[in-house]
Amino acid sequence: MAALAYTGGKREINYYFSVRSAKVLALGAVLLLTACHAASRRYRGADTCEYLLSSGRFLGEKVWQPHSCMMHKYKNSEAKNCLVDKHVVFIGDSRIRQLFYAFIKLINPQVKEEGNKHGNIPFEDKSASIKVDFLWYPEVNGSMRQRIKSWTEWSIKIHNGSNEALAQYKINITSVAPLLEKLAKTSDVYWVLQDPVYEDMLSESRKMITNEKIDAYNEAAVRILNSSSRNSKAKVKVFSVSKLIAQETIMKSTDGLHLPESSRDTNAMILMNVYCNKIMKPIDGSCCQPQPPLTLIQKLAFCFFTLSIIGYLIISLIHRNNYRKSKSCTDLESGEEKKPAISTPNVSTLEILLHSFCKLGLIMTYFYLCDRANLFMKENKFYTHSSFFIPIVYILVLGVFYTENTKETKVLNREQTDEWKGWMQLVILIYHISGASTFLPVYMHIRVLVAAYLFQTGYGHFSYFWIKGDFGVYRVCQVLFRLNFLVVVLCIVMDRPYQFYYFVPLVTVWFMIIYATLAIWPQIVQKKANGKIIFFIYFLLMLLPCLFLQGAFEKIFSFWPLSMCFELNGNVYEWWFRWKLDRYVVFHGMLFAFIYLALQKRQMISEGKGDPLFSNRVSNVLLFISVLSFLAYSIWASSCKNKTECNELHPSVSVVQILAFILIRNIPGYVRSVYSSFFAWFGKISLELFICQYHIWLAADTKGILVLIPGYPMFNVLVSTFIFVCVAHEISQITNDLAQIVVPKDNSTLLKRLLCVAGFFSGLHLFSAMQDQSRH
Repeated sequence: MAALAYTGGKREINYYFSVRSAKVLALGAVLLLTACHAASRRYRGADTCEYLLSSGRFLGEKVWQPHSCMMHKYKNSEAKNCLVDKHVVFIGDSRIRQLFYAFIKLINPQVKEEGNKHGNIPFEDKSASIKVDFLWYPEVNGSMRQRIKSWTEWSIKIHNGSNEALAQYKINITSVAPLLEKLAKTSDVYWVLQDPVYEDMLSESRKMITNEKIDAYNEAAVRILNSSSRNSKAKVKVFSVSKLIAQETIMKSTDGLHLPESSRDTNAMILMNVYCNKIMKPIDGSCCQPQPPLTLIQKLAFCFFTLSIIGYLIISLIHRNNYRKSKSCTDLESGEEKKPAISTPNVSTLEILLHSFCKLGLIMTYFYLCDRANLFMKENKFYTHSSFFIPIVYILVLGVFYTENTKETKVLNREQTDEWKGWMQLVILIYHISGASTFLPVYMHIRVLVAAYLFQTGYGHFSYFWIKGDFGVYRVCQVLFRLNFLVVVLCIVMDRPYQFYYFVPLVTVWFMIIYATLAIWPQIVQKKANGKIIFFIYFLLMLLPCLFLQGAFEKIFSFWPLSMCFELNGNVYEWWFRWKLDRYVVFHGMLFAFIYLALQKRQMISEGKGDPLFSNRVSNVLLFISVLSFLAYSIWASSCKNKTECNELHPSVSVVQILAFILIRNIPGYVRSVYSSFFAWFGKISLELFICQYHIWLAADTKGILVLIPGYPMFNVLVSTFIFVCVAHEISQITNDLAQIVVPKDNSTLLKRLLCVAGFFSGLHLFSAMQDQSRH
């Protein structure tokens, strides 16, 4: 009865919620959210600098999250590059002096807080020609006015918190404001509002400083400053975010007046972001960054997709009109209308092609709006254990709920490998959005999942070539197209290098190595295996030194045209780093496939439904060893203290947990006979999910999180995830449709297409060179 209800529940869900209806709902959500964000930007303004200076919240205790944008954490080298030949001045009291010290420590962390506390303090970095000065002016008065005028904060305590002092403060601010606004026309001027105090901790000599009086002074400053300015670019920028930060952290103050060091550092980092983001343009610093201009290649891509949409609409309208005319026919003798047999209009190859590019163009527009235009909001990641492990439990429950019987019970059958890819991909997605890379044990286990993908690459491609012996160009082109189509489009639309999407170059190169290893004479396949295995082993041994030594590796991939694909930021270091992390696991996958197929051919394993893979005794021993190995790796990974050292060991030991998982999953007959259709569904689009997450689920090229619905983090993740999965599934279908057209089976036609592809990439290289020249 329970099983019947379980099956009935799944059918009910699938009946009322199909993939097609989900995509329609996702499209509606995208259109609605786009309209809402566009209206919000028009009404509230699109200047993220205003948000950075005035609003935000704490993620945890120390991570400040500005409203709607991401804040970059500047290193001292970046700060120096930004401020080279600049002169920065801080004017004010002891709290501004603290901000001054926090700021110069971003330039030189070795600076100590020394000198006259009630006097001017100079700082100079001669290597970068940077000057930063602090000028002691605890109140706004004539002396401050003269100082500012020569360039063409105040203290409640000094005046004992009197109302007369507030009135005089307003007069002084009024006299200083025009000079500040004049200075703001040629320089960046920031007025830091006074932070609240923790009144219970104030000493007797400071008891007259109350938050009520501070608010009165701040309101006067905000009202008077910029009152005469009509030019938004000349405005004195009010630094009010420090007040929000102080409200959260002033309780940790040592004297009730001065902020704790972490809060001062946050304020200094905000100042650095306000000024430097537009100069340095960091990927993870979206605050104060203007939208990047469209490149020549992006403009051409926009024109291509626009023409595809127009062409598809014209052809579909013509076909629809012709179909309607032939749909109904009238019986002239009886005068009755005949209905012909149910049929659909003939869909031409051109229409399928244009339809695919039409959908792809709309999807790429969404990609661009999410991660290049300043339409949707972005936020920094913040890791907590609950943000990673609770979603893992959720997907595990869903995966178990959708358990079904497999069509075949072979080791690593198609349904099982799809399931494996699916749950691994979901775990990797949760890992990325939660920022779990900061937690080393999770990082090391995720590295095993990436290695397992590459293990499957070696296992799957070796098995295909070994069994079928199909080394035709058609097979190679189909695989390369399916792996690389989306990435090539994203490189064009999102203006990113090929190596940026590192996993696709990785599996592409490994596929070509596997192909070359088996296809080169004397073509090592199952039918010709007699006496050729020695050659196979010799070839691998010959290949290893060339590929795994860093010097040789960098020389190979630094040659043109390989350098065009594998360089990132002018070198191939990132490519080498990604390669060496899993440099053995593909060969482990090939070796496992060879051993498994040899055992299968000699009938040394039992793959019947419900049967253990080996005899009961052998199966139990292997299961015990596998469980111990699996746990041993997890214990080692959880005890890692240094990421660099663990990464060095990872290539050699990752296969332990992979093989342990395979044996645990396949030795028991019952376990091998079932699979999770939920995980398998995601496994079929795992590549698209991995690539699409860069721009329409995460943000700032995976550095942050896309915010479609601000203020509701959980709801935002649900909505953005729903749209993201629908888009990935649609792209998978588009790729499959285009693969049938672009990669035909006829060799002569395929050769012509390959020449067209070569011409396309030559043109792309030419336009890219023109772009680089115009940038420099």
